[in-house]
Amino acid sequence: MSTALQSPPAPRQRAIDFLARRHRFKPAEALPWVLAIAAYFVFPDRMTFGTQVLIGVMFALSLDLILGYAGIVTLGHAAFFGLGAYAVGLLDTRYGYGEPISGLFAAAAVAAIAGFLSGLVLLRYRGLALLVLTLSTTILLQEVGNLFKDFTGGYDGIPGITIWPLFGVFDYDLYGHTNYIYCGVVLFVLFYVVRRIVYSPFGEALAGIRENVNRMHAIGSPVRWRLVIVYTIAAAISGVSGALFTQTNAYATLGVFDFDRSAGVMIILILGGTGRLYGAFAGGVIYMLLEDYLSKASPEFWQFGIGFVLVLVVLFARRGLFGLVEDLGARFRTQKS
Repeated sequence: MSTALQSPPAPRQRAIDFLARRHRFKPAEALPWVLAIAAYFVFPDRMTFGTQVLIGVMFALSLDLILGYAGIVTLGHAAFFGLGAYAVGLLDTRYGYGEPISGLFAAAAVAAIAGFLSGLVLLRYRGLALLVLTLSTTILLQEVGNLFKDFTGGYDGIPGITIWPLFGVFDYDLYGHTNYIYCGVVLFVLFYVVRRIVYSPFGEALAGIRENVNRMHAIGSPVRWRLVIVYTIAAAISGVSGALFTQTNAYATLGVFDFDRSAGVMIILILGGTGRLYGAFAGGVIYMLLEDYLSKASPEFWQFGIGFVLVLVVLFARRGLFGLVEDLGARFRTQKS
C-alpha cells in the first residue's frame, strides 16, 4: 500500500509521540542561558544586580513548580526563602561554619522539612483558606524570629556574615563576578531538576491534579501525597534561593519573610506566565529591571509603575508574556496557511 493511502496515526499513537518529544531540549531553550552568559561580559560592573536577578528567577521557578504545574496557590512562599536565608546566616554566626556549598544543602534540608510538615496540614485545604493559611504561616515565622531575637537578631537581623571562598579557592570580588557565576550554575542545576520533574509521569499527574482534582481522586491517584511531595521540593528550591541571598549579601533580616517578597514572586510569574518554566526567567528579568529603574526614578512611587505594568499584562496578556508570544505565533501561522 502506498504512503498516500495509509491512514493517519491513531490519536493514542499521536499522544504517545507527542509525550516522547516534548521533554527534548529545543534550540530556543538555549536563549536565556546565552543571554545570561552574554550579560557577564556586556555588563561586568552590574554583576551584583545580575546575581539578585538570578536569585529572583530561582525563587520564581520554585513557586512555578507548585502554582503553574500543581495548581497550589500560596501567598506564603517567602517562608521557605526566609528559612533558607537564616539557616546559612545562623550556621556562620552561631556555629562559625561558612562553607557555601554545604550551606546550600543545609538550607534546602531545613526548608524541605518545613515544607513537608506544613504541607501535611495546609494542603488539606484549597482556595481562599489555603491562601490565608500560607500567609499566616509566614507571618508567624517572622514573629517567632523576633521573639527569639537573642538567637536570630530580631528585626536587626544578622549582619557581618562571613562566607568562605568557593571550593576554598575562589574568593568574592567587589563587583560580584564570582557570585554571579556561582548563582548561575546553581540555577542551571536546579532548572534541570525541575524540568525533569515536570516532564516526568509525576509531572503529568500534577498537571492532572491542577486541571481536575476530582477526576484524579476518581482514578485512584494519591493526590494529597503528590501535592505534599512537590510542595516539599519547591520549598527546598526556595530555601536554596534564600541561602544564596544571604551568601551573596552577607546579611539576613526578618524582611526575608515579608509579604512583599511573596507578592513580588507572584507578580514575576504573572508577568512571565505560569506553567512554562521559562516564564520565571522572563518575568524575573522584567520585574527586577522595572524595580531597579523605577525605584531610582521615584523612590516613593515606584510601585505605581509596577502596578501599571501588571494591569496591562492582566488585560492584554492574561497568560503572561510567553502566552502572548504563543498566541501571536498561532495567529501568524493561521494567516500564513
